[in-house]
Amino acid sequence: MMAGQSFLKRDDTIGAVILAEASTWIGTPYRHQGSRKGVGCDCLGLVRGVWRAVYGSEPESPSAYGADWWVRGDDERLLEAAMRHCRRKDRGHAGVVLAPGDLVLFRFRPGRPASHLAIAVGKDRFIHAYEQAGVIASPLVEAWRARIAAVFQFPER
Repeated sequence: MMAGQSFLKRDDTIGAVILAEASTWIGTPYRHQGSRKGVGCDCLGLVRGVWRAVYGSEPESPSAYGADWWVRGDDERLLEAAMRHCRRKDRGHAGVVLAPGDLVLFRFRPGRPASHLAIAVGKDRFIHAYEQAGVIASPLVEAWRARIAAVFQFPER
């Protein structure tokens, strides 16, 4: 996927708006705690920047965090923030089916907090900021799917 390439045709649903904005971030370099399109962001910064573009301002400001914050603490910062501002989707028996524009949280280790965020392109792809690659669209292969901690829908505007 090339930088700025859109995944969508004209669609005004909130998921489509979120995805359209997220797709314009592809190619942004990785920068820990960054949240500026084209300049640099991490996974939280990607979601923060998309939120600002779609809603106008962030609902809250995160406190400073180290790259390994999730290894040293037990608090579910990302999960709790998502629950405050978005609607959680039910996983059901077969797992949740991702819709375009869904917010996806990943947990890398059992018993540790969710520590990675992404925006779903659809059921099989997602956009995220990855340290070695910047903002990219990745296939939702089984290794990623097994680490999904929760899925949320962004609120309507």
